[in-house]
Amino acid sequence: MANVPQRLPPEELRVHRRSFVGFERLVLFAILHVALALSCLALAFLGHVPTVAVLLGVGGSLAMIAVFVVNGLQD
Repeated sequence: MANVPQRLPPEELRVHRRSFVGFERLVLFAILHVALALSCLALAFLGHVPTVAVLLGVGGSLAMIAVFVVNGLQD
C-alpha cells in the first residue's frame, strides 16, 4: 500500500514556513558576514589599510544587523 501524504493543517504549515524562512535568513546572514569578514581581512593585510578595514567591518556588521532586524519585523 502506498503512503499517501496527508494535508497538514493550515496553522502547522504557517509555523513550518515561518521557521523555514527564519532559518533561511540566519544562513544568509552567516554567509554574508563571513564574506564581509574575509574581505576586511584581505583589505587589512593585503591592502595595508587596517583602519579602513576595521571601519568597514564594524559598519558593515551593524548595517547587516539593522537590515535583517528591520526585515524580520515586517513579517
